[in-house]
Amino acid sequence: MDENEKIYYNAFNLIEDIGPVRIFKLKKFFKKLSDAWNCGKLSEFRNAGFEEKILEKIFHKKQGIDPEKEFIKLEKEKIKTITIEEKLYPKLLKEIYPAPQILYFRGTLTKQDDFSIAIVGTRKLSPYGKLTTLELSRELASQRITIVSGLAIGIDALAHKAALDANGRTIAVLGSGVGRNDIYPRANYGLAEEIIKNGAILSEYPLGMPAVKQHFPARNRIISGLSLGTLVTEAGKKSGALITAFLALEQNREVFAVPGNINSRKSDGPNMLIKKGAKPVTCVDDIFEELNLENVKGKQEAKKILPETKEEESLLKALSKEPTHRDKLADLTKLDASIISSTLSIMELKGIVQQVGAGNYILNT
Repeated sequence: MDENEKIYYNAFNLIEDIGPVRIFKLKKFFKKLSDAWNCGKLSEFRNAGFEEKILEKIFHKKQGIDPEKEFIKLEKEKIKTITIEEKLYPKLLKEIYPAPQILYFRGTLTKQDDFSIAIVGTRKLSPYGKLTTLELSRELASQRITIVSGLAIGIDALAHKAALDANGRTIAVLGSGVGRNDIYPRANYGLAEEIIKNGAILSEYPLGMPAVKQHFPARNRIISGLSLGTLVTEAGKKSGALITAFLALEQNREVFAVPGNINSRKSDGPNMLIKKGAKPVTCVDDIFEELNLENVKGKQEAKKILPETKEEESLLKALSKEPTHRDKLADLTKLDASIISSTLSIMELKGIVQQVGAGNYILNT
């Protein structure tokens, strides 16, 4: 497409009352957004299907926007844009309604992202939720599945981190702009910068747009829309993660859920989804089989863990994929508690082990 047209996609997107549906109307009537921008006749916008009550507001806001200068701001922030007219626009996202007409991102989008799974859940996770999210995210990412989530504290952040730990790709969809000062939550700013190196942070909101409550349901439709299926690992009955799951259903995408303890309120969401027909997931093969993706599995060769000290060697022999408490490790290895604590910290920094809560550790591979 004409690169100049991108300037006007961004310009119209800066006007609060113009979203993807109205941008589509403008394209349909004017053919080019540049022609729509340069049209000064209210009557033409009426003919394009715009309601009278917002016309004057749109024209007033339009007067305060310089399309070229606004696009230069994106370039200075190293923010890339892609419109729905372009070949690299995510093909799964193009199928939803309303599909974003323009996306802003930092990082890269690739064809591998056609094979994406969304992983979402609670912000206040249990050790069980942490363990299952880590294992499933890491295993999917190691088999060349892109992990999509929302950068929120809790399950979202854990899913992103696990994908990166597996040298896989991950995409974070924001309810704000993707500029350095826009990223929300700020606690995950460092994680966002890591994601950019092996994936993307992405949004339909322009530079400078803050994260506000009403943005998140729209953000959630993009999380599910980018993905072949949405997996809820742990969530309460009122969790926003369930909105993403129901949006996935509306988009004719698969919904997966990790079965949980019936006495844990944090598992009420997944258990309810399973009762409503979601596919229960106890291992990644459940997802591959349901989506008929056996032919895309491309598991990367696991890195061999080589202990660097006798203490690491002892702990490696004592640890497994099942959570083991520090006290149990002391019994098994006969090492002092202080040595165990310091060695585990070093091994965690190396990515060899993972703390899963309450002093319990598992092997990462």
